Amino acid sequence: MEIHRTNLDGVVEIRAKRSGDDRGWFSETYKELSLHDAGININFVQDNESFSASIGTLRGLHYQTKPHAQDKVIRVISGSILDVAVDIRRDSPSFGQHVAIRLTADDGNQLLVPAGFAHGFCTLEPNTRVAYKVSGQYAPDCERSIRWNDSDLAIPWPLPATGPILSSKDEMAPFLADQPDLF
Repeated sequence: MEIHRTNLDGVVEIRAKRSGDDRGWFSETYKELSLHDAGININFVQDNESFSASIGTLRGLHYQTKPHAQDKVIRVISGSILDVAVDIRRDSPSFGQHVAIRLTADDGNQLLVPAGFAHGFCTLEPNTRVAYKVSGQYAPDCERSIRWNDSDLAIPWPLPATGPILSSKDEMAPFLADQPDLF
């Protein structure tokens, strides 16, 4: 397993080694010991999966507040996404900055998004399936969203000409500057 640091402290790209032959390949997509060796000590308690039928489906930017904040490891099972993490730690020198990484089923790369970051993604292919591990249970009372197109964040979403496909929650999400519950 290879760990690649990003420009945001705590957000890392994970590349699991694939061993293959004429039948295909095998990969350890999660290995606690490898993460521990890289200084990442997270106890994951739940696996989630989403399916998006259309290109341009945008999910996010989401996070949960304390005491139910979540660390996440995101990977694509089929298709591809632009995966985004936004630093929402008020005292961080990179507050409001983001990292965007293309995750694909073919590459098998993953993104670790720690608590203290909002997370979202946009599908780049039809019929995209995304799996993610989380370190905390879903807690609706702690769930928050930030507006996907907040100009202060300036995220370059790769959207089709028709625009994003959004949930009603994401359409109505407040801007970062209007968030009372950050880290």
